[in-house]
Amino acid sequence: MRKQRTISKFLGFLIVGGGGLVMLLPFLWLISSSFKAANKIYVFPPQFIPDPFRWQNYIEVFSAVPVLLYTKNTLIITILATIGTVISSVVAGYAFARLRFKGRDLLFSVLLATLMLPYVVIMIPIYVMFSKIGWVNTLLPLIVPAYFGDAFFIFLLRQFFRTIPMELEDAARIDGASRPRVLFQIMVPLARPAIIVVTIQSVLGEWNAFMQPLIFLTKRNVWTLALGLNSLQRFETGRDWTHYMMVLGVFMVIPVVIMYFLAQREFIQGIALTGMKA
Repeated sequence: MRKQRTISKFLGFLIVGGGGLVMLLPFLWLISSSFKAANKIYVFPPQFIPDPFRWQNYIEVFSAVPVLLYTKNTLIITILATIGTVISSVVAGYAFARLRFKGRDLLFSVLLATLMLPYVVIMIPIYVMFSKIGWVNTLLPLIVPAYFGDAFFIFLLRQFFRTIPMELEDAARIDGASRPRVLFQIMVPLARPAIIVVTIQSVLGEWNAFMQPLIFLTKRNVWTLALGLNSLQRFETGRDWTHYMMVLGVFMVIPVVIMYFLAQREFIQGIALTGMKA
């Protein structure tokens, strides 16, 4: 039996390790290609070890595109939009989970119905609206809507709030705590795993966003890293910019990887606990 369990564990580790390696290959290829010359990236058979190493790619890319400007714009959008999304989604999720008001279930059903609308359906009306008020080519269309909540995050947080015993809130209400105090001093600390999940997902969405910045941002001084990366494909100078694209890709991926490793325990816990109660 011990031998059988050992073999089973070994096979399990082998399968999981092989799957993890397959998932890592694109990331390793991206890092490897960022140190290659442009004409060495698509050679066959592929070379994972650059020959020669082009360390200067990480220096030359700053003269090819305004990386610092794009990074600043991306950080502004990501930070402000994430703050707005988390705060508004927490408040709305708590309201749907705990408050009883007329039409609550109907309103929540309408909220969930918005998840079924493809963005391309509302893309043109939204663009026309922001164009009329003069927000095109500013960062506002990418930040302000976040302060009205995200339907999926509201649903996620509502489900988590419903797993918290009602007795805790009742005790706080009996002691004279107001609704805002109950929310921010009792419910929010208990919902920390779910809030971390929402924060990570929001950061990923805003950091990697491409479609919305492409629609609303046409001037280079307000471009994000995703638009800067896309612009390298359209340079008509007769020069191959693929190696610089790989460098910008590394710049976009590394912060996300670091953030995930720092918060992976809370992220997995939030995913595991959220939605246990219907």
